Amino acid sequence: MSAPGVVRCGWAEVRAGPDAEIYRNYHDQEWGRPVYGGVALFERMSLEAFQSGLSWLTILRKRENFRRAFCGFDIETIANYTDVDVQRLLTDEGIVRNRAKIEATIANARAVAELGSAADLSDLLWSFAPPPRPRPAALPEIPSVTAESTAMARTLKRRGFRFVGPTSAYALMQATGMVDDHIRACWVPPTVR
Repeated sequence: MSAPGVVRCGWAEVRAGPDAEIYRNYHDQEWGRPVYGGVALFERMSLEAFQSGLSWLTILRKRENFRRAFCGFDIETIANYTDVDVQRLLTDEGIVRNRAKIEATIANARAVAELGSAADLSDLLWSFAPPPRPRPAALPEIPSVTAESTAMARTLKRRGFRFVGPTSAYALMQATGMVDDHIRACWVPPTVR
């Protein structure tokens, strides 16, 4: 609790100093809120891939740099990136400079283009959203993988997407409101999707 009577999910309360505000704002204003736009979902999917093996806080700190480096996550622009763009991104100190993750983001933009449109990405991802369920009482009740996230990852890989394993798929589902994993005592009101 950061203010008297305000309860948040435990992961949003574990930071002190300037990072506390970053985590609180993300928790209070974004995490678990339904996201439907294809470009917004592509951004979240890309950031989840970059987060793999790192702290989410690292990604939140660099998010504006990612947006700049990847042209606002414009799918068509990224799908046309070349080796020159990969080299540019590998020298950009504002982002996570991991060749496999950079190349995965480009491959994923191309896979979205193959779907037909950003709206098709939104429809595809949301097709895996499970029926609403009660919020968990505590963090240990929250799974890291579900049957739905496993199916999502399998389908995305079959369509040419990279860095989309079942755990990353579930994190994407949490972040974009496909599931509501705020704990029951959390002050954030349940969302309607």
